[in-house]
Formats: sequence, structure tokens, C-alpha cells
Amino acid sequence: MKIAVMGSGGVGGFFGAKLARAGEEVTFIARGEHLKAIRQHGLQIKSASEGECVVKSSTTDDPSSVGPVDLVLFSVKAFDTETAAKQILPTLSSDTVVLTLQNGLDNAEKIARIIGPERVLAGAAYVFSVIEAPGVIRHAGGGLIVFGELDGKESDRARAILQCVTRVGISAQLSGEIQRNLWEKYLLITALSGMTALTRCPIGLIRSTPATRRMLKLLLEEVTALASASGVPLSPDAVEHALSMVDRLAPTSYSSLHHDLIHGRPLEIEALQGYAMRLGERLGIPTPMLFAVYAALKPFEHGAPETDRFTT
Repeated sequence: MKIAVMGSGGVGGFFGAKLARAGEEVTFIARGEHLKAIRQHGLQIKSASEGECVVKSSTTDDPSSVGPVDLVLFSVKAFDTETAAKQILPTLSSDTVVLTLQNGLDNAEKIARIIGPERVLAGAAYVFSVIEAPGVIRHAGGGLIVFGELDGKESDRARAILQCVTRVGISAQLSGEIQRNLWEKYLLITALSGMTALTRCPIGLIRSTPATRRMLKLLLEEVTALASASGVPLSPDAVEHALSMVDRLAPTSYSSLHHDLIHGRPLEIEALQGYAMRLGERLGIPTPMLFAVYAALKPFEHGAPETDRFTT
């Protein structure tokens, strides 16, 4: 397949590197120092489970230079969704598929409004990987992709993508209930990202401290209630299942939200805790824990705040 990776960070960079190493025709679309480093030295992957490698593949900051592709792996930060969707228009042909692997629930809808719903597949990526330094992706664990058509039907194009990604060693599953899958991922990542960013602590300490473990569970319960009120009821044991997943994580694990926070980068809080909080307001579902996390992180939404001008 000819593939464009729109957003070559922790998710896109990790999966794109696997595709490129296996011989697929991959172009990484990146920007800034990350782009410069990949062009000069290749994209370096440092994986706790798979070792290290360097991938040298076509890289650009201009999607219009790529030409039509078969697949766009769409993995930009949620706050860049609409801008990036407009930028990939030159890469689209009548047969191009755009697979979104982003945090949040409404990215596929945003992309579909710009490029057409017939081109979009939605997916959830269960992977812990971040940009450690320009041109370097640090993979701490995970690597599963669950994806499917927005209408839940199985299609030839989805099966072709599944065959492609599994052939290169990516763990992947096709789903006929992708909205439920997105909520399951959203449930986990909204609570986990919120707690690691809010406390600046790894998950091992959070889950072993009674107060923070209780807050984590309360966050999971609030998101589960939102899913049910939205007509996407999760399994009766969704909260306990999410907690069991948290308990299986390496104790040193953090979230990408925490990583962005401590490095002074913009945060996806509007797509995560903010979205849930606003949904709760519309549905009349109380979300006090989600609001607490959102309010505490809001000053850092656009990066490290300039606090000097507020001191005397």
C-alpha cells in the first residue's frame, strides 16, 4: 500500500515505522524539529518490548507533495483534527481510506465533515508511545489497533487494511461495533491521562494510593454513566475491567497527556475531560471528578503558562 502518516508522533510514528520496515510505501508527514531530525537521521524507535531500530522513509511537511495514496493513517493531536483534515485533501483519490487513530470520540465526525464520511474509518490504538526527542519515538508497551467502518458493516477495504497491518506485525482487530470500542478506549484514557497528569505520578503510585485509586475509579464511573446516557451502554463490569487493565500496566507507566504537560506542550484536555464534562452538562449527568481534573489542567492547555506576569 501507498500510505501517508498524518501526524508522526507516538502513535503514527510507531505504527508507520512498522509499515515502512516491512516494505510498504510510507511517507511521514511531520513538522518542526521532529521533521528535521527524521530527514537527517531517520525515525528512531526505542521499544521496551521490540528493541531499537531506525527507519528511513520519505518525510515531508507538505501533504500536497505526496500525491494520492491508498491509506492515510491519521494520528494528529485532537486539537489539530480539522486543520489536518483540510491539509490531507491533496492526498485523496476516490479510493483513499483515512483511518483515524486519535484520542477522543468525535474525530471521525470532524474529519468526515471535511473529506466525506465515505472515506473515513474509525479506530482505537492501545499503545503507550511518545516523542522522546525530535526524531525519536519511545514505545513503553502495547500496540493493538481496533478499527472499523462508521456504520458497523464489514467491508473489503477494511479487510484489506487488516491484512496489510497484520502482515507487518501489527496486532489489529476489525470491529462491527466501533462506537462501543471508541467509548471503551475513551473510558480508560480519560481517567488514566487525567490522573497521571494531575498528580504528575506514574500509574503504579496512583493505583497503590487509596485516595488516588478511589479518584481513578470515580472518573471511570462518571465516563461509564455518560456512555450509558448516550445510548452506548458498556458492559456491566466496564469499570472493573478498566481497573484490571490499569493494574496490569507497568508501574512506571504515564500517559501522553502527562508527557505533553511536563514538556510544556499543548494538551488534549478538550477532547478528553472537557468533552466528557460538556456531555455531562447536556445530559444532566454529574461529573465532579472530571471537572476537577479539567479545571486543574486548563491553565496548561496551550503549554506552560506565563506565570511571571501574575506575580509581584
